[in-house]
Amino acid sequence: MKTKKICALLVLTGLIAIAAGTVSAASLADRWASLRAEQPKLQIRDAARTLGTSEAELLATGIGKTVTRLSDADHAVNDIMIRALDLGTVLALTRNENGVLERTGVATKAKPESFSDKERFRAVGGGYLGGEIDMRFHFANWKHAFAVVQPGRDGATSRSLQFFDAQGNAAHKVYVKSEAGVALFDKIVVDFKHPQQTGELKIDAAVPKAAELADSAIDVKEFQLAWKEMTDVHQFNRIVSEFKMSREQAMRLAPEGLAQKIGPQALRKLLDESAKQQLPIMAFLGNGAATQIYSGKISKTAASGDWYNVLDPEFNLHIRETALKSGYVVQRAGVTSVEFFDKDGELVVTFFGVRERAKPQPQAWVDLTRSL
Repeated sequence: MKTKKICALLVLTGLIAIAAGTVSAASLADRWASLRAEQPKLQIRDAARTLGTSEAELLATGIGKTVTRLSDADHAVNDIMIRALDLGTVLALTRNENGVLERTGVATKAKPESFSDKERFRAVGGGYLGGEIDMRFHFANWKHAFAVVQPGRDGATSRSLQFFDAQGNAAHKVYVKSEAGVALFDKIVVDFKHPQQTGELKIDAAVPKAAELADSAIDVKEFQLAWKEMTDVHQFNRIVSEFKMSREQAMRLAPEGLAQKIGPQALRKLLDESAKQQLPIMAFLGNGAATQIYSGKISKTAASGDWYNVLDPEFNLHIRETALKSGYVVQRAGVTSVEFFDKDGELVVTFFGVRERAKPQPQAWVDLTRSL
């Protein structure tokens, strides 16, 4: 009860200060220190919400101590992520409001072509394609970047590159996991250090979510025809955009039998059975600024509070079960996936069965999805 009262007071104090335009890095740092003392296991994203600020602003209170602000010049984040390819073994972390995907491994460099690594990286829109660290970057939505050096939970020094969108929400984080990467990390910090090392960030207000069109305003017949005519699952996003639909609305209005609704509890069965059968899966988790993909087998699944988790040595997945509203078993262009949405209608995570190019998905995966 005491903790709840303190948290409520911290929120009220923060909101009053924000409304008055008097929030300073010092006062925010003090309030965060008090909150950490009361809830030492509270994640920074949740702490930011409690304090009425953004995660980027909260992290920026450490500038000059554990945090260095990095350049926000044109293409700076592109170039930092190109340099990060040389860090060796890293932990790559992408999250949204109700899901976190963490993968430890080495990012695969693109094969040389007729233009430079930098030009190619920009030309494809940014990404680590395939390999252990499999990413798609949407750099237009990256705004703030930091290098963080602080004591880790294991007692060793933690070094990370952390990126945020214009609203101060985490886009992607990269943690150095090899001694060989330390010098390269330090060089990145020197080369991309922002000239202004202050915690004063320009944070944009959250963009209101567009209202969903009424189902009656959608040409359902034409949409269903377009769905059936898909030849590649990647065409789906374009079709949804063309018909001005939300993703979950598309699931509701899908051709009969091609998007079967399932309950949130199906998440556990999907993960538990995949682990039990040692069935290779793909997990896609994104946030509008980055999408991270894991491909492979999983072994250890477990519940922890509101979350259901995969806890393998080189792959962790955390899904906030209590925030899930619904799921769908989806068939597009002959490919079966499973998607889970939260109570705000936002996509949290998507699963596929691992398959070889131009070959059907394993029957074991299809059978598992049907059993959901």
